[in-house]
Amino acid sequence: MKAPFIIIALIVLLGGGFLLFKGQETPSTSTVSPSSQPTSKKQYVFENPKKSAHFESNTPAHGMVLAAVPINVVIDFNFDLAKPSSIKIEMDGKDLGVGETVIDSNKLSMRRDIDPNAPDGVYTVVYNACWPDGSCHDGNFQFAIDRSLGAGFADMTNKKETEIKLSQIMFDPQNIKISKGTKVTWINDDGVGHFVNTDSHPAHTYYKDQNSKALKKEESYSIVFEMSGIYPYHCSAHADTMIGNILVE
Repeated sequence: MKAPFIIIALIVLLGGGFLLFKGQETPSTSTVSPSSQPTSKKQYVFENPKKSAHFESNTPAHGMVLAAVPINVVIDFNFDLAKPSSIKIEMDGKDLGVGETVIDSNKLSMRRDIDPNAPDGVYTVVYNACWPDGSCHDGNFQFAIDRSLGAGFADMTNKKETEIKLSQIMFDPQNIKISKGTKVTWINDDGVGHFVNTDSHPAHTYYKDQNSKALKKEESYSIVFEMSGIYPYHCSAHADTMIGNILVE
């Protein structure tokens, strides 16, 4: 008679432990930033994005938390865009986009500038992608701006030139803060080839001037940053892990 009693007691204890564990689980929120920046102390909740027909990628990426205002919002497609394609960059119902939506010359991406004084917080990008046949499809995604993240960047401000090493499949330093007009040089210290590519991957459209050729060991690549804002980038040969940010003040 003791054996059945012991088995029943064990079942009760295990069941109670499972319920206690379930009761302690916390709701999940979309707070992960794919930009490799220092982690924000604030918690941001992002709604699920809506992707239009022929959508490929966007920069800033959905759920990205940026240390500064992006220089523009870019959306990439796998089909030719046409007028009246449009982008709105909204916060609290106000469009913080500046100027007209521009369709790139290859017709596979469109972009719009954003107010450089845009405040911190969550932004919703609402877009309408139109095709040569006159049909249009809408979509949306979100990102956040949190200027406090800039405190975690390596401070390279007030320098005419600075260097970033491509070493051990990483950018070193990974996130830097510079002044306008600074020349940044990437030097490959690894035995494997690397690239310096603007987001997204593989479109590389956010800041087209920031796209290098393949860099062999000891080869370098340089550009001068003239516009304030945040520049997320990556090595397209190691796009999932080799990522960094340039913050231009």
